[in-house]
Amino acid sequence: MDEHTQADVLKRLAYIEGHLAGVRRMIEADTYCVDVLKQTYAVRRAIEKMEAEMLDGHLHHCVLDAIREGKAEQSFTELIDLYRVANK
Repeated sequence: MDEHTQADVLKRLAYIEGHLAGVRRMIEADTYCVDVLKQTYAVRRAIEKMEAEMLDGHLHHCVLDAIREGKAEQSFTELIDLYRVANK
């Protein structure tokens, strides 16, 4: 993972961790379910953004490097597997 992507992903993870801790506190405080669910949806969107950033970095760096090194088939297989996991 390139340095820019790693820094961005770590920043997003810190945000997600903080948000999840807030959700836990809301549940412990018996906060209204709709309010908690709104926060869990925000966490989900944050995770999706983090995943998109990681995938973008992977495609622009790791996949290109694999193609240059003659490992295009392996990289393509990994992407297909990733697609299958993401769509289960």
